[in-house]
Amino acid sequence: LDTDLLNISGSDAHLRKVVMNLASNAAEAIEGRGDVIISTMNRYVDRPVRGYDDVNVGEYAVLSVSDGGPGISPDDLERIFEPFYTKKVMGRSGTGLGLAVVWNVVQDLKGYLNVISDENGTTFELYFPITRDEVSDKDLSIPINDYKGDGETVLIVDDVESQREIACEMLNTLGYKAKAVSSGEEAVEYLKEHTVDLILLDMIMDPGINGRETYERIIKIHPNQKAVIASGFAETDDVKEAQKLGAGQFIKKPLTLEKMGIAVRNELKK
Repeated sequence: LDTDLLNISGSDAHLRKVVMNLASNAAEAIEGRGDVIISTMNRYVDRPVRGYDDVNVGEYAVLSVSDGGPGISPDDLERIFEPFYTKKVMGRSGTGLGLAVVWNVVQDLKGYLNVISDENGTTFELYFPITRDEVSDKDLSIPINDYKGDGETVLIVDDVESQREIACEMLNTLGYKAKAVSSGEEAVEYLKEHTVDLILLDMIMDPGINGRETYERIIKIHPNQKAVIASGFAETDDVKEAQKLGAGQFIKKPLTLEKMGIAVRNELKK
């Protein structure tokens, strides 16, 4: 379970029901002995994911429940969320409404479902949109004053508008002056005329140049430009190349106030 899992907005009773239904379903799928694995993680979807549901771009807390059973046939997979279908086809105990309840809760919370199944087992992934409603300072593991800024300017380079807005709001809350642009090309043009203390740089931007190439062009204009890299994907070769060129810490989206604040503060101190 991710210790830094972001908040979602919903009913804990409904979510408990979802976990119970998926866990009991997974246990019944296993023939003899086996494992049911329940995990949670934050996930930033940079491009729509084509799956059981098509998952839109956004920030999610993901609940995953896996079993090592024989898998679900493609024909059955299409219908498993229909009421009573699971019981009829798979001979399950209970009402047969378990997965229909899961489906309804996910829809109510404006989330998405992905199901991956083969002969080695089945994984249900539930994507719940996170909420960024105000979290009080007492809920943060490190006091906010430990990583507040002092009016330094930060340029956010990100092709997704919601990510630019979130980063701007966080940086302003932390006492920085935030400016945002929507592409690498726009960042390069802006920095021909302006200077900033630090760049918060997205790695994957479509269409147009990616974060590494953006940073390469920027350091030709400002050779010692400080930067923090943010991406929804794991650390890639492009991230490592940008760091070799002088970019600083890599932080994984979704961004949190604490994670971003500490990365920006540390980079500015160098």
